[in-house]
Amino acid sequence: MKVSDFDFDLPKDLIAQTPLEKRDSSRLLVLDKETGKVSHKSFSDIIDYMNPGDTLVLNDTKVMPARLYGVKEETGAVLEVLMLKEKSDDVWECLTKPAKRIKEGTIIKFGDKLKAICTGVFDEGIRHLKFIYEGILYEILDELGEMPLPPYIHEKLEDKDRYQTVYAKNVGSAAAPTAGLHFTEDLLNKIKDKGVNVAYITLHVGLGTFRPVAVDDIADHKMHSEFYMMDKDVASLLNKTKESGKNIISVGTTSTRTLETVASLYGKFKECSGFTDIFIYPGYKFKGVDKLITNFHLPKSTLVMLVSAFAGKENVLNAYNEAIKEKYRFFSFGDSMFIK
Repeated sequence: MKVSDFDFDLPKDLIAQTPLEKRDSSRLLVLDKETGKVSHKSFSDIIDYMNPGDTLVLNDTKVMPARLYGVKEETGAVLEVLMLKEKSDDVWECLTKPAKRIKEGTIIKFGDKLKAICTGVFDEGIRHLKFIYEGILYEILDELGEMPLPPYIHEKLEDKDRYQTVYAKNVGSAAAPTAGLHFTEDLLNKIKDKGVNVAYITLHVGLGTFRPVAVDDIADHKMHSEFYMMDKDVASLLNKTKESGKNIISVGTTSTRTLETVASLYGKFKECSGFTDIFIYPGYKFKGVDKLITNFHLPKSTLVMLVSAFAGKENVLNAYNEAIKEKYRFFSFGDSMFIK
């Protein structure tokens, strides 16, 4: 299967640059994966597709203001660092630019409160940096760092909380789980009042979000690993949902990859944590997820491949063409899709 099979023409003016004023006022394209039929709704209508006893699964990761601008201590050259994940105590895997200026032993200063020394050099701009500071790192990042918005967003984000879900809790992501950005506290309360369970798992979004697929054959692509976590109560609830014949509704590709990782490893859900590099593309048999809420993704991306595995490539590309015709907003701050 070729990466080019998942290409489509997307007008640049459909790439959403800013979030809508109201989170749940985005549009919702509903796709029936059995028939391929498409209908058009508002995201606030999502509650109509959930039934008592179903479980809605959300990724509660919190985005770090992980993009830093510093200077090379030796020369004063300006450097950009995007912190991706912690490898060991204060040593982080980082995406750097221009990487050729950062060699082992290079010291980078980020103002007076934070500096880093390069301890490892890897391909594709990846460096391991040991951060040196006094106090609490996340508080320093709140002061010095910027939200790591994707490269296709060129507008300045006025309110950095709009690149967080309303339920963000566990700090550690280099990008937001964007399918969850549409939910409000009020909508979540209405969903609970309907008798739908709301469960939280964690997957810290990492390098895979920023990397295009650079091979021709899908089977040759290697996903970067990301940390995930599921607690005992959530695992028990998910197993009960399955046993009772109700639906597990996954919010986003990150929740989906976590659920499918655990279900694939253990044949059921259980308390666990670890790193996953699961790559879901057509031919994959889903073991955990019954329905999916997701945004509209980049052409030729692993995210389009995952959605195509869930609903069928032809159905998904037809739905995307319909979304383009109807001028839906695409990507992180864009509109939403529900696959039933």
